[in-house]
Amino acid sequence: MARKNASDDPLAPVTLAVGQEDLLLDRAVREVVAAAKAADADTDVRDLSSDQLQPGTLAELTSPSLFAERKVVVVRNAQDLSADTVKDVKAYLGAPAEEITLVLLHAGGAKGKGLLDAARKAGAREVACPKMTKPADRLAFVRGEFRTAGRSATPEACQTLVDAIGSDLRELASAVSQLAADVEGTIDEEVVGRYYTGRAEASSFTVADRAVEGRVADALEALRWSLSTGVAPVLITSALAQGVRAIGKLSAARGGRPADLARELGMPPWKIDRVRQQARGWTPDGVAVALRAVAEADAGVKGAGDDPEYALEKAVVTIARAARSRGRA
Repeated sequence: MARKNASDDPLAPVTLAVGQEDLLLDRAVREVVAAAKAADADTDVRDLSSDQLQPGTLAELTSPSLFAERKVVVVRNAQDLSADTVKDVKAYLGAPAEEITLVLLHAGGAKGKGLLDAARKAGAREVACPKMTKPADRLAFVRGEFRTAGRSATPEACQTLVDAIGSDLRELASAVSQLAADVEGTIDEEVVGRYYTGRAEASSFTVADRAVEGRVADALEALRWSLSTGVAPVLITSALAQGVRAIGKLSAARGGRPADLARELGMPPWKIDRVRQQARGWTPDGVAVALRAVAEADAGVKGAGDDPEYALEKAVVTIARAARSRGRA
């Protein structure tokens, strides 16, 4: 979820939404607009792109009105504003108009940093909207969405939903909303699988799970379905690598409770139980073979080979056979 600073009044004179996650940026805007309309149903909302805010435009939009109407002025991609317009905005920050809320959406980074610094120095309310590139961030987002909806979901359900939907936060938020509306009681992994069967079965992590469990036919079926539905080959090799490495790490770890192993290996406790089941009988040699297969597949899908699909199939078969050989002398 978007992170806010201590001054969390949506009707603050200036709100600065910083980041590149479109869903969070849009939510920051909606929050301000909703608060303004709650205070005055006739609030005038002006939503402008950076090229629409020309020199002098801000002065026109924020000039006093005969009717003293409340107004929200939204400026998107503020880092792309022209130098002259930035001067206008900086001047406005020094003396914001009453009954007007200015919302600046800024990508962050070096471009347009002068405006960013000026808004912060002026005491703007800030909402952080970072791009969620890490699976752990998306998992935390899903958990937060369920909490916001007042619903309980198991860790396995949240992980399955992330695996099934992928990295699109809008789709993840929509999926949480649908599950919260349709399902009574605690939302578990089985419910998520039932709602998103096609997508869950197509996920890269399903391919990896089936492969490390030695289920070669199921792994190949999941792989072909994944590729047919547009899952990027690099995501599949990444999932395969994570699956094999998790088995190697757990096999080399000291025994103990899932919670202790989770802290040692950097995995959630529920995943420790799953990997522990998958790792039964795996040998160090088998893990080494599987890791080499993943490395070859990774090179194959990144241009070293002519057929990424064949490279993935070969890796899946090799990993599954290594898993099926577990327990043999």
